[in-house]
Amino acid sequence: MTAASKSPPVDIWTDGACKGNPGPGGWGVLMHAGTHTKELFGGESDTTNNRMELTAVIEALRALNRSCEVVAHVDSTYVMKGVTRWMAGWKRNGWKTASRQPVANQDLWQSLDTELARHTVRWVWVKGHAGDPGNERADALANKGVPST
Repeated sequence: MTAASKSPPVDIWTDGACKGNPGPGGWGVLMHAGTHTKELFGGESDTTNNRMELTAVIEALRALNRSCEVVAHVDSTYVMKGVTRWMAGWKRNGWKTASRQPVANQDLWQSLDTELARHTVRWVWVKGHAGDPGNERADALANKGVPST
């Protein structure tokens, strides 16, 4: 593939929402590549905010039908630190923390690890609720995904 024919990176903005923690929660994704935009959202009736933050990233990466260069914009320090600081050690330690406790949300971290193996991802932290248009849209989608009670 020549540089001229290389696909543009896929920008994703992800967010999670929870009404109570735990409680009903939702996740939202805004994806943008070239002239294409896609929005995704969903939710669960009994979950946590951290699970919804992770689910949003997983669902965004799963939605890509081929290996892509991705720029992931997240407002979750839990996701950001998990991927960039903690996950390699968790994997080395058999999905245990430094204090030898099982990693919280291990099922989702392992799913994320599987999806990350398919793509080249650059992580960008954005401050939530601070006017970033992609983050604001992902937040609205996450709230749309929260099941009504």
